[in-house]
Amino acid sequence: MSHHKARICIVGGGFGGLFTALGLTGVGDVTLVTSEDHFTFTPMLYEYVSGEVEAWHIAPRYKELLDDRVRLIRGDVTEVDFAAREIAIGGRVSRVAYDMLVLAVGGATNYWGIEGAEEHVMPFRKVAHADALRQRMIDTLDSIPPDAAPQDARRAATFTIVGAGASGVELATKMADLLHDAFARRGLRGEPRVMIVEMGGQVVPGMDAEIRGVVENALRDAHVELHTGTRVRQVLPHAVGIEHNGQQSEVETSGVIWTAGVKVSPLIERLDVEKDKRGLVVVEPTLQVRGHKNVFALGDIAFYKDVVPSLSGTAQLAFQQSGLVIDNIQALLDGSPPGAKHFVELGEAVSLGTESAAVLAGGRVIDGALARQARFALYTSRLPTWQHRLRVGASWFFGGKPPRPLGL
Repeated sequence: MSHHKARICIVGGGFGGLFTALGLTGVGDVTLVTSEDHFTFTPMLYEYVSGEVEAWHIAPRYKELLDDRVRLIRGDVTEVDFAAREIAIGGRVSRVAYDMLVLAVGGATNYWGIEGAEEHVMPFRKVAHADALRQRMIDTLDSIPPDAAPQDARRAATFTIVGAGASGVELATKMADLLHDAFARRGLRGEPRVMIVEMGGQVVPGMDAEIRGVVENALRDAHVELHTGTRVRQVLPHAVGIEHNGQQSEVETSGVIWTAGVKVSPLIERLDVEKDKRGLVVVEPTLQVRGHKNVFALGDIAFYKDVVPSLSGTAQLAFQQSGLVIDNIQALLDGSPPGAKHFVELGEAVSLGTESAAVLAGGRVIDGALARQARFALYTSRLPTWQHRLRVGASWFFGGKPPRPLGL
């Protein structure tokens, strides 16, 4: 099959999809189909909500990242016809034909069937979600009278994060720092209340024990309440019902932010391919969808055995897998056999508030302000293009910007 004639269609513009498109530019006729007009560097979404980075740093438009050799289509894929080798896109009459298909749509927020969750919680996966959360914190602060009793101010400024994985921890510590700073600036008495509700028994499960200890200390220092072994029963417009050891209670809250996992997208649910019990697409060691040699799947939607557990569902895994997809598509076009790869942890980096972080690299954990700068440097190197890395790197040289106070 000629490189010049190969029609390569990539569905999804996250880490897996975008980096695959960048790596295959010029290899064939590449089309990227995505529902957004911009990429989101999700590991830095927490710094965006705190104002330590700007939108253009972490959410560049695809047109700035891709050259004219990649056809960009904005829309949602509604159907994949494997026999005809075509995909249907909502709102478009004509279908897109492909010779090679890459499925990288990512996951969707999983509400686990909890009553009221989908209607009332705030997800945290996009720039728009971060904007909404920041505005909710500002509106909450504005609603508290300057002379409010400490207990009243605390009750009004209560926020609940569901899920104590890295996302929940990073978000909770950022929010706590921002809200405590806002209380001091506004002269409010008492302190805000930020709580994490986690059904499991520990924070950041799957991470290194040493880094977990650093995380637990950071949560205590930030005055974040940690409720492990606790499940959410119900979410109401202004409260959350929880249960611990059989005891049920209801907490009045200004916002419930959901970081409690993902599920496969509706498109993947509809696909007639082999899946595991969680609904993930079963792929070969080459990342080819089982039974479809010209179709690849990666990231949140793919069940790939040869990967360390801590990488599951991470942007880091999708980034690494895109490299294997690029190599294997090029191999198939060249008439060579596709290969496999073992994916390992490249290092862990957790933001812990607006002044600190924890980084695990080379078996050693560093934390504090130095780790915060190291985290910025690490993520600068993983931005999509060298042009964008150069621009952002200059802006982040000393570890980003100071946090932007709420209301300013």
